[in-house]
Order: sequence, then C-alpha cells, then structure tokens
Amino acid sequence: MMLKKLSIAVAIILGVLAEANGIFMLASPANWYFAVPGVTTTGPFNQHFIRDIGFIFLFIGTSFLTGAFRPQFRTVLWAAPALWLSGHALFHFWEVAVGICGASALARDFPAVTLPAILGLLITAQSMRDQPSLARA
Repeated sequence: MMLKKLSIAVAIILGVLAEANGIFMLASPANWYFAVPGVTTTGPFNQHFIRDIGFIFLFIGTSFLTGAFRPQFRTVLWAAPALWLSGHALFHFWEVAVGICGASALARDFPAVTLPAILGLLITAQSMRDQPSLARA
C-alpha cells in the first residue's frame, strides 16, 4: 500500500512538472530555449519544433495525472509517457555514444531527462503489480 501511494505521488509530481514544461514551451518557446541548460547546444532555435514537443509534454503530464486518479486505466496511462520518456533518455545516451555530445551532458540532463524516464518505468511496473490480471494478459 505504501508503494502504491508513493507511485501515485510520483505520478502527480511528474504530471505537474510535465504540464508546466509543456505550457512554458508553448507559451514562450524562445524563453524556454534559452532557459533550459544545454538546449542551445542541440541546434538552432526552432519555434515550431519546441511547440510540437510542448504538446507532447502536455500529453505526458495529462497521462500521469489522469492515471493517478483513474486506477482502472493507470498502467496504460503511465506506460505511454514512460515509454516516450525512456526513448528520449536513450536518445540522449546515443548522442553521447556517437560523439554528438560529451559525457557531461548525461549528468547535466539527468534530472530532467533520465530521472523522469526511470521514475515513469518504476511507477508503471508498480501499477502492473497492483493489477495482476493485466500482467497475465
């Protein structure tokens, strides 16, 4: 029961942070571009692209938050953003592996890229354990 409550709290935090990031990206893409450490080293400012990703973060936040309050859909609602966040984190590792970025980028990006992916996967796994019938399907 304690892990379930912790998972819900983590989902709410991830959801609120993703929503805030998405809103920032949509409302002020140039300010977001210059405010987030490391973003300016990934390529030139592209308002359209930043706003596209802003919508993704709104969906991620909504999915985590909805899953926190709709247990019957929780696993699916948490798995979807966890998979996207994991792909995003793996892409950052790939950039280091092929020499696009230095290894220091992984430490810099950890709180906003890798940690949310890890947390998303962990709470999704916990949700699957809470719904044993889903795990057997």
